[in-house]
Amino acid sequence: MANLPSREEAWKLLCEYTQSENLRKHALAVEGCVRAYARKNGADEELWGRAALLHDFDYERWPNAEHHAGKEHPAQGSSILREHGYPEEMIHAILAHADYTGVKRESALDRTLFACDELAGFLTACALIKPSKKIADVEAASVKKKLKDKAFARGVSREDVHKGAEELGIPLDEHIATCIDAMRGIANELGLA
Repeated sequence: MANLPSREEAWKLLCEYTQSENLRKHALAVEGCVRAYARKNGADEELWGRAALLHDFDYERWPNAEHHAGKEHPAQGSSILREHGYPEEMIHAILAHADYTGVKRESALDRTLFACDELAGFLTACALIKPSKKIADVEAASVKKKLKDKAFARGVSREDVHKGAEELGIPLDEHIATCIDAMRGIANELGLA
């Protein structure tokens, strides 16, 4: 991708619209997971990484509680990304990560971003309840058990976690393990080391 803005530019854009440290860390966690899949699939890691890093950059300003298809998050952010010259393939994936936009997940990037989004948040919650608060201490088996506990990390859609692995065509255990490994690789940035 010749015209893909640099990661540094993407990070600046994220920070301009997102003040919350937790939301920034979520973006980094999803980026780590999506990049791991890009490497696995021989895909464009930079393109996939930018899509993941910026998938929620507009969320803090336009949270979209009403789930409007064409307003607020992620529609608002998509317009901004177009103005900044981001590729349509990336914007499509960002629109498709929210079911309520009506944008169908078609590409491997679309499916991967969707699959990693909720799971990365859930894995962060799993790490934070460990006495050590380390992602290194999170195991796939305990994550699967926690997914059954409806009271834990209530904001995470279990349905989306399961649907994500299904859409990737891989067992949930494998998807969880891939994302844990990816997040372990960037544990310092995530504050989970």
